[in-house]
Amino acid sequence: MTTILVMGVSGCGKTTVAAGIAQRLGWTLLEGDSFHPPANVAKMASGTPLTDDDRWPWLRAIAAEMRRHDNCVVACSALKRAYRAILAPDVLVYLVGAKDLIAGRLLARKGHFMPPALLDSQFATLEPPGPEEHPIVAPIDPPPSELIEIALIRVKEHLP
Repeated sequence: MTTILVMGVSGCGKTTVAAGIAQRLGWTLLEGDSFHPPANVAKMASGTPLTDDDRWPWLRAIAAEMRRHDNCVVACSALKRAYRAILAPDVLVYLVGAKDLIAGRLLARKGHFMPPALLDSQFATLEPPGPEEHPIVAPIDPPPSELIEIALIRVKEHLP
């Protein structure tokens, strides 16, 4: 069983990159947002950031689903080290970008519950992965297809 976690703040392109990697590898894609209980979605949609207590059950649900698959790619913010410890991925891809670029993407996004107003709280919560987590750090500036290709090449170097 091998798991790849694509993480970063909301709007950085986690789902796009994770879906591209999963498709190219022929692996299962797990979209972290789909595991949020309705109360979490309502809270975020109203502009209220989630607390750790809101996140623990959500992260445990994702981790349980990860264990059900031989190989999967997970798109999940996983902003804190403690969150990533619950998910315990084999490969960690950390998407990084300028706040103004990400804010523009959030403003352009349609039909998502995460309002741009919560971006500051995402950055405030973010604990970038340290060297002990062996992250693949991928800047989000290139076009999505190029970013997926770059991430995939680096992921393949880290697969067991």
